[in-house]
Amino acid sequence: MGIENDTKDFLVRIMQTISIVLLWMMVNVFFGFYKDYAFFNTRPNWTNYLFYILSATSLVVLIIHLKRKWRL
Repeated sequence: MGIENDTKDFLVRIMQTISIVLLWMMVNVFFGFYKDYAFFNTRPNWTNYLFYILSATSLVVLIIHLKRKWRL
């Protein structure tokens, strides 16, 4: 007696969503906090602008990807 295919596909989709969001968050924390691209002393540098632009762009791409993934 096994798990139904619909239930298995649903659980796989949930796990894939959680893992891709966590991966996105870990990448942003690594470059933002550990590489100090999220912080600036007196005024922003070009690396700060690049970090925030790439973070926002990747967030939009992630949301679009997740919307397509969860569309039935």
